Amino acid sequence: MKERSAAVTMRGNPLTLVGQELSVGDPAPDVELLDNGLNAVKLSSFQGKVCVISSVPSLDTPVCDMETRRFNTAAANLGGEVVILTVSMDLPFAQKRWCGAAGVERVITLSDHRHASFGNAFGVLIKELRLLARSIFVLDRRGIIQYIQNVKEISQEPDYDAVMDAVRKIV
Repeated sequence: MKERSAAVTMRGNPLTLVGQELSVGDPAPDVELLDNGLNAVKLSSFQGKVCVISSVPSLDTPVCDMETRRFNTAAANLGGEVVILTVSMDLPFAQKRWCGAAGVERVITLSDHRHASFGNAFGVLIKELRLLARSIFVLDRRGIIQYIQNVKEISQEPDYDAVMDAVRKIV
């Protein structure tokens, strides 16, 4: 498996990402994740909609919490042709609990805990922590990656305006 050392940092400490780095124009890998009810969900099941995928280390951390809440608020203004997914290594039970406590109803949380297939396929698995790096992927209706934002320092939030601009260009 390909590794990119010092691809991201956490509090300034370099970390290694595992998996192939993807580029704009690549088809999104059709990985299988788990929803909050432990049901398998293929990424391809969202084709036909513009898909924002927010990859985060853990919903139970302050930055991931803020990011997911912010995307939940944004989802209300995007209409039914856009879906926002948050993918983490958190267990589906923890994701369900977090969503209930946070009042997050518009973002779909999916777990990569079982096989780390998303992390490996999208090149965002942090080798040292077995968590996902903070990254955003925007897919068009055909599942082609149209925008990527890899947040270098994972304790920082993404550039939300750039993500929303990318979504508006596709919609």
